[in-house]
Amino acid sequence: MYAIIQTGGKQYRVSEGDVVDVEKLDVEEGKEVVFDKVLTVVNDGEVRVGKPLVDGAKVKAKVAKQGKAAKIFVFKYRAKVNRRKRSGHRQPYTQVEITGIEG
Repeated sequence: MYAIIQTGGKQYRVSEGDVVDVEKLDVEEGKEVVFDKVLTVVNDGEVRVGKPLVDGAKVKAKVAKQGKAAKIFVFKYRAKVNRRKRSGHRQPYTQVEITGIEG
């Protein structure tokens, strides 16, 4: 059984027991979070596709940790002007463990 959920403007295919990194959620570590935006649920060959969401479907997950991704560097350069600028960015994320799929 698996489901396709939407959170943080992205879509994820999840099944029970998966550990997924999603966009940062405002939930403490160890707490439970419920994803209501379920787009598709597949259970033993039975496919339920929402228009756009599946009615009554939920995905429950437990927050494993809050973290930051690896640093990426942004380098801006203008030719013939001696202008160079380097900056970095670390995207925050929330790691969740899927505990159950309903629906």
